[in-house]
Amino acid sequence: MKKIGIGYERFKDFVENDMYYVDKTMLVRDIVRDGGKVTLFTRPRRFGKTLAISMVQTFFEREIGSDGSVIDNSRCFEGMKIMDAGDDVLSKMGQYPVIKISLKSAKQPDFETAFLKIRDEIVSEYVRHNYILKSEDVSDDLKNRYIEIERGDIEWNNRVNTFRSEEERKAEFRKEVGKYATSIKSLSEQLRTYHNKNVIVLIDEYDVPLENAYYAGFYDEMVGFIRSLFESALKTNDALEFGVVTGCLRISKESIFTGLNNLKVNSVLSGDFSEGFGFTDAEVKDMLTAYGIPEKMDAVRKWYDGYLFGNTEIYNPWSVICYVDSVINGHAEFPMPFWSNTSSNSIIKQMVENADESIRIELDDLIRGDTIEKRVQEDITYGDVDKSKDNLWNFLFFTGYLKKVSMRQDGRQIYLTMKIPNEEICSIYENKIRDWFDEKVEKTDFSSLYAAIKKKDTEVIAGVIRKLLSESISFYDSDESFYHGFFLSLLYQMPDYTVRSNREVGNGRPDVVLYPNHPEDPAYIFEIKRRKKFNEMKDGLNEALSQIADKRYEEGIIEEGYLGAVSFGICFCKKSCIVGCYTLDNDISV
Repeated sequence: MKKIGIGYERFKDFVENDMYYVDKTMLVRDIVRDGGKVTLFTRPRRFGKTLAISMVQTFFEREIGSDGSVIDNSRCFEGMKIMDAGDDVLSKMGQYPVIKISLKSAKQPDFETAFLKIRDEIVSEYVRHNYILKSEDVSDDLKNRYIEIERGDIEWNNRVNTFRSEEERKAEFRKEVGKYATSIKSLSEQLRTYHNKNVIVLIDEYDVPLENAYYAGFYDEMVGFIRSLFESALKTNDALEFGVVTGCLRISKESIFTGLNNLKVNSVLSGDFSEGFGFTDAEVKDMLTAYGIPEKMDAVRKWYDGYLFGNTEIYNPWSVICYVDSVINGHAEFPMPFWSNTSSNSIIKQMVENADESIRIELDDLIRGDTIEKRVQEDITYGDVDKSKDNLWNFLFFTGYLKKVSMRQDGRQIYLTMKIPNEEICSIYENKIRDWFDEKVEKTDFSSLYAAIKKKDTEVIAGVIRKLLSESISFYDSDESFYHGFFLSLLYQMPDYTVRSNREVGNGRPDVVLYPNHPEDPAYIFEIKRRKKFNEMKDGLNEALSQIADKRYEEGIIEEGYLGAVSFGICFCKKSCIVGCYTLDNDISV
């Protein structure tokens, strides 16, 4: 069996190491025939964009080796679908200089560090093409400009400690930013002079520095630099043959693609290029068959299918290959949420932390498997996320956390019906939301709850619990174990007490017991029940209190040597609860 290339993003690695490759080479044909002067592909993270960019580069590039000879990359495509594309496509193989820039390394804590990472990426591309310095066709002026960019990182590092003041350093840094804002255009001109061919510009993960800058607090600075870089490279660049840009979101034209009227946007809503990223049903079946596990198809479909790109059913490719690798190597038999460890969850976390009641209700609906309908808005910015509730849902849709079910038009507006695509994403919603809610719980002051427990004030206890539930996602179909874990998390900070769960006491196992650290204090026992309907909650509470009596929980605590015990029954229903205090004469206080 061929090796599964987890983490490999260079097309030639798959060819040279004979790794399993899902043939996406017809993307080249589609770019030639249907692409714009500049084509922007927006797809969720880990859906094969970087590998696709590398494949496109390998196909088109007239690659020059260290000895100045031309490298023939046609061998990389032997036996692949693109070889049947026709002369209009194959005649372009190996004919163009290519500039490829990835912006994913710009995920840094401040603008200066992020810019320097982008600069390093540009410098490395200058170094890769420095064979042009040996050409007599390139003027000395162009060569000097080339060397200035190529050595920029060395010169800056040498100068950084020589500035007389912070103001001087900042001024020089602004000049550095301006110099590199036009560096891709400059390299394009020099490559065209050398090759006598226009240049293909490939920019991968263009929105990573923008997303990072938004959360790190320097969004405006990064937008300004990226806008200048793109305008010079993709708009005013006479040496440009065509460009391909990939990212997760389409950032609005006003902020990044200002005046770029040669841009063709291809999103998950577009009908063309729909099979270029992600795996189709047939591709997944072929892969499972190749590795001898075709019986896993139902599990893979349930967990990793469900996306709709245009009208094409698409699987998450990262999760599929991770699952297949896990199964064939004996690491795990059951599907897991592999994508949650790689894709940014910041937007979901922000939404949960800032959600109002209407958003929480809609999240509940989604987790139950229902749909929501929202207005479609592809042109958004990270700065717009908080300005409208619809922006949040659009954000989740285009980043892969929701899928399209249907679309409709109402006047000038397009509305999108969406749902959670599969089990993997549903588990991310459930588990991540619970984790983040637990973090919020840990920061809450529960002194009023603890005081109410000691006073046996059931009304205050219920009030505190209801308030916390109202601020969380309720998981309407949650079972008793969810409420058990939720309530348990509230008690860990109670001073002078140790919390235990499902520990044998008396003739049974109470849900939660608070054991005192001092012998003169009583233990507190909690029995938890859950009902689906509000009018059944009193019955649930009575069941909890009766169980405390029948199982002799309090007598069990006293038999262990504690001086006293107080017992509470709690019944949950959705975002509500009622609390009762048990007494030996079975007098229920609610």
